[in-house]
Amino acid sequence: MTKDIATPVRTKEILNKFGFSFKKSLGQNFLIDTNVLRNIVDSANIGDTSGVIEVGPGIGALTEQLAKKAKQVVSFEIDQRLLPVLEETLAPYSNVKIIHSDVLKANIQETIDENFKDIDDLMVVANLPYYVTTPILMKLLEEKLPIRGIVVMIQAEVADRIAAKPGSKDYGALSIAAQYYAQAEKVMTVPATVFVPQPRVDSAVLRLTIREKPAVEVQDEAYFFQVFHASFANRRKTILNNLVHNLGPKEKKDDILEALVEAEIDPVRRGETLSLEEFARLSDSLLKRLKVS
Repeated sequence: MTKDIATPVRTKEILNKFGFSFKKSLGQNFLIDTNVLRNIVDSANIGDTSGVIEVGPGIGALTEQLAKKAKQVVSFEIDQRLLPVLEETLAPYSNVKIIHSDVLKANIQETIDENFKDIDDLMVVANLPYYVTTPILMKLLEEKLPIRGIVVMIQAEVADRIAAKPGSKDYGALSIAAQYYAQAEKVMTVPATVFVPQPRVDSAVLRLTIREKPAVEVQDEAYFFQVFHASFANRRKTILNNLVHNLGPKEKKDDILEALVEAEIDPVRRGETLSLEEFARLSDSLLKRLKVS
């Protein structure tokens, strides 16, 4: 029986054998706690009929635990130096495929079509590099892939922001963008001590369960996104001021005011107090008055 990759001793052995050095620019922090990894896999509710897309397998610590449970695992790895490492560490698992690619440039739908033909239950599970967490998550959500959900280890502060409720200090544009597509919940906090090298902050496991349809219905999805991003441009400003300065043109202030009134939103409120439903009403009201086709 092979020893788990995710122990301090085995990880050190693997890194030494391949002379691997961490690249700060790639945000590489490898997990060395098997219990944490098993909790991540359990949070994704993966079975022997499930397919998994992983991003950034590192030396294969999480990949190994996924391979033990899932039918098929496909991992995107950007760092070419890790390919020979993964070839060795994951040799016992015939149900794993490594793709050398930047996931942000990859055609994920095409990858799904090619590798998960006979699999209906599909999850994304990953220990994401901090520096690209948001773009990766938004790509996965915006492309409306046929996945059940996403379970990721990310910076604890970002997990709090994504799962935040209206009125809280963490609630912002990222909360709305993610919750528009999925139900978000923080599953567990993970200390920095279970990584090599240790990051400066704690991490958290976030679970996003994809909604069958977006949380709210809007007439123009792209404009809806534009509206709430403008609403958070300066958190100290009222929603009226933010919209006037960031959605403009400024001479349209009266139209923006009318839209707020129609959407039953007090112009002196701040963006972080508005729910998804309120932003949807506001977006549709503004669309009628400001959007030039």
